[in-house]
This record gives sequence, C-alpha cells and structure tokens, in this order.
Amino acid sequence: MGKQISIWNIGNTGLRNPLRIWEGLQLFAESPFNGNLRGDNEDRFQTLLNNAGLVHSTGKAEDTSSYARKWRLMFGRFGFIYPQVKKKEGKQEDLGPMDQVTPFGEIFLNAKTYPAQQECFLRSLSLEQFEVPGDLGFFSPLRWILAVMLELEKRTGTSEISRIEFSLWGHTTDPSYDINDVVEHIIDLRNRRRQASAKKRFDAAEIKKRGEDYDKKSDNFTDYSDMNMRYLRISGVVQRKGRGLIIVPAKHLLAEKLAKTTASRRPIMDVYRELCRGAALPTDDLNTAKALLSNTEAQLKNNNILYDLSGRSLKTVAEINNVRLELEQLWQQTDEIKYAKDQPAQWREIADYMTLLIKGGGKKIDATDEDNGIEVPKDETPVYLEWTLWRAALALGNLTNHPSDVRGFRLDSDFLPVSTAGGGQGDLYWEYGDFTILTEVTMSTSSRQEAMEGEPVRRHVSDAVLKYGESNKPVYGLFVAVRIDTNTAETFRHGVWYAKGDVKQRLNILPLPLEQFQTYFISLFQSKESAKHEKVRELIETCEAQRDSMEAPEWKEYIKQVASAGV
Repeated sequence: MGKQISIWNIGNTGLRNPLRIWEGLQLFAESPFNGNLRGDNEDRFQTLLNNAGLVHSTGKAEDTSSYARKWRLMFGRFGFIYPQVKKKEGKQEDLGPMDQVTPFGEIFLNAKTYPAQQECFLRSLSLEQFEVPGDLGFFSPLRWILAVMLELEKRTGTSEISRIEFSLWGHTTDPSYDINDVVEHIIDLRNRRRQASAKKRFDAAEIKKRGEDYDKKSDNFTDYSDMNMRYLRISGVVQRKGRGLIIVPAKHLLAEKLAKTTASRRPIMDVYRELCRGAALPTDDLNTAKALLSNTEAQLKNNNILYDLSGRSLKTVAEINNVRLELEQLWQQTDEIKYAKDQPAQWREIADYMTLLIKGGGKKIDATDEDNGIEVPKDETPVYLEWTLWRAALALGNLTNHPSDVRGFRLDSDFLPVSTAGGGQGDLYWEYGDFTILTEVTMSTSSRQEAMEGEPVRRHVSDAVLKYGESNKPVYGLFVAVRIDTNTAETFRHGVWYAKGDVKQRLNILPLPLEQFQTYFISLFQSKESAKHEKVRELIETCEAQRDSMEAPEWKEYIKQVASAGV
C-alpha cells in the first residue's frame, strides 16, 4: 500500500464555473444578505440565485439552501467576503464581520474585463490556505501544480500535463510529497500510456490501482479534476491543452516566480487578512511588471497583432499592469477572430453539442481515447445552447459583425460560455451584408414557453427591425428550442407587434426545434453549399410563406418537414 490519498478541491460541485462568481457576488452585494447569510437567509439568497438563473435547484426540501452555502463558501475562499473564523484559528472580530463583502470583494466587483477578473482570482489562488497533511502548514494548489509543471518541462521540454496525469498525480498530491517523485510517476504513466493500445481501458486500470489508497469513490479522480483544472485556468497562468493544462507562454516568468514557494507555516489568520485585502503578486514588483508587459508585447508581435502604446505613461507598476491587461484583452479579441475562422471545420463537433443539448446535457467521449470528448454540464444547458448556436453561426460564415458582437454572453479564455445573454436584448445577432437574423434560444419546453418567450422575442425582433430598417435590411427571427410548444408557434405564426406610436409590424419569426435545425445544419455542410447563410434565410422564407394558410399544429409539422428535408 502506498501513501493514503486525499484530493484537494479548489472549487465546489455547486459552483463548477468560477466565472459565475462575479455575477453571484454582484447579486449578493446589493442584497439585504450582505453580512447576514446564515439561517433562513440562506434559503432567501438561494431563491435570488435561482431567479437570476445562476443556479437550478431541484426545489426538494433538502435543496432549499445547499447552493447558497456552497456559494458562500466560494465567496469566502477567494476573500470576496469575510470567511467564518474557526475557534482554533482566532477571533472573528480580528478579521472582519462574517459574510460581509471585503475591500478585495469591492475590487473584484469593479473588475469589469475578463483579464482584470482573472487577476483577482490569481491573487486569491496564490495564497496558501489549504492544509498540508502531517501538520506541515498550508499550501496553494496553484503554486504546487505550477511547480510540478515546471519540473515536467525541465525533464520533457513541455509543461503540458494531461487530464489523466492531473487526475492521478496532480490534485492527489501536495508539498508533503517529493516533487521529483511526483514527476517521475507522471512520466512513467505517460510512457506506459503511450504504449497502450486501448487508452480508455488503460486509464480505468490506473484509476483502480491508485484508488486502492483512496477511501472514497474512485470516480472523484476524474470528476474533480475537470473542476479543479477549470479553477486553475481562471488564474490566467495556465490554459487548456487538449483536456489537460499547459503554462501560458506570456506568463511563464510569472509561473516561475509563483512556483518558488508552494507551502507556508505562517498563521492562517495572517493569510485571511491578506486574502480579504488582496494578496500581493510578483506583478506588483516594477521589474516583474515590465518583464511581463514585454512578454505580452512579444506574443502580440509574433502573431502580427497591431497595438499602439505611444503616449502611454509606463512609470508606475499600476500603469504598466493596466496596459498589460488591455493588451491581454486585445489578444483575447483577436484570438476570437481566429476561433471564428476555425468553426467551419468544427461543424461535426457543433452538431454533437446539439445532440447533447437535445438529451438535456451529458458527455460524449471518444471510445478509444478519454483525452478527446465534449461535455454539456446539465446545470449549464441554457448557456451552452446559446454558445452552440453562436458557433453554428460562425461555422456558416459570411458574418459582417465581429464574433463578440454576434453573442451577448461572456466567454472564458478557452472560448467556453460563462453566462447567458443579459436581458433587454436578443441572444444572437447574425448580421450579413443584406439581411440580419436575430436568433433566440430557450431550453424551456413546457406550456410556459409562450409566456416566457412570446413577448421578449417579438420585442427584440421588432427593435432590430426598427434599427436596421433605415438601411432597408430585412430582419428575420429564428427561435430555437428543444421542443416548440404549439402556443409559441401560434404566437409567432401571427407575428404581430405594435411598436412605439402603435405602428403595426408583421414579424418573420420561425420557431424551429433544435433537432430540425441540427438536421438542416448538417445537410448544409454535407452538400458543400457555399452560401450557407443564404440557405438559412431561404428556409425561414419558405416556412413563413405558408403561415397564413395553416393552423399552428399543421404549420409546426410543415416546418419540421421542410427543415428535415435539408438542402
């Protein structure tokens, strides 16, 4: 028997997507529960989270406040609210009022751009607040993993760590282990796996073997690894490589500095104070800040991305770091254009995501290799539906607006979705040279669908008609749902909306089940049709032409037939 294994968890199964913390904290900061999130207020805050679409609780008695507690734990772990101080750690009054938004929480709430939010997460993740077994103090999982990855790089030439390597030797180890020993195990696993013909079977056998020293479910090795890697990536120092991780090239120097110390014996109350104030980073040092800015500039130059820093003051650390964050934002936007150009070649994967959404979420893993696979988390289906239709639009090509203007939702650095589009606007705007398609999506399938979607969808299409009317560009509405309720179809069949001043509009909105959209989408790529977007317009016009001669059930059937026939 080897050493008894424990798995550290940065995140929480009730909050798998760390980028949603910002929205949740905003909701919390403005609520009456700021500084008072115990007892009945847990239920009340959970209701707020539910209504905002940030959680999807079951409504069962035992689930009325479980999410609220998980979110509170995450707010505290990152120092955005004052965490509860245990008796053995010190006194609450020496830190701050329990559950109240901290000065660092305010800084985080003011971080409006993705790189600025990442930097806040990095400050928290760099602190040592996880116990090292054997009374060896506390450690930072981020610093520990960076140390492992840098040691791997020394031995193999790359800092890459695969999903199975992370699952078995990443989040199962800590500074009580010898780092050289850990890296030896990873390299040994890698070499043996390379030789294995059936990777899935090999992985299962390795998990079973490692599970002999673990007293909980062996599924935790892989289940928790996906979440832990997602939380590590939010630091901005590591990024996705396949289903594993690699150090971000422009942040290599930062990774080296962070990895120098992985554990600390200082009192946890000192750590909490720093956490709630905002931890120091190597980037707060002038020379490191300059070096990182120059690394970022080099990356932009290598990728032929134009930027202009003339006239910008670069005297203070704050000025240098602000400019670097702006350049990182520019890098992200340019990367998104590259991502958009890749989408036509990804049409099969996009169609696979549609299949998972039709099923209500789940995973599709390559039968021969666990490293390749896609997943739609069951509690994130609404945002994944928007994201999949956004990718579908990028794949169809010919858009005249920037990929980021097509969508209303936020993305993380791996181009995965964070949250659905905000209210007051359409979900997706597909703009073309001579027409626009406003696409609205919903996971709702019940008879409430019409009540929830009928009014906002027509209003958004009407607003777009008025906006683009000046340029004489026709606007079409495309409403995609897993199942279209007949009452929704009836509302869109009439398509009547009265705009300001009682101006009557007849709107073209096509209600299309996701399965039929998927069939039509696949047929566009199988037919090698070049003007794919024109074919989508043709589909809408063909179906709309029959809406006055049919009742809603008949029209729904007709739409299915036309879309299912493909091009």
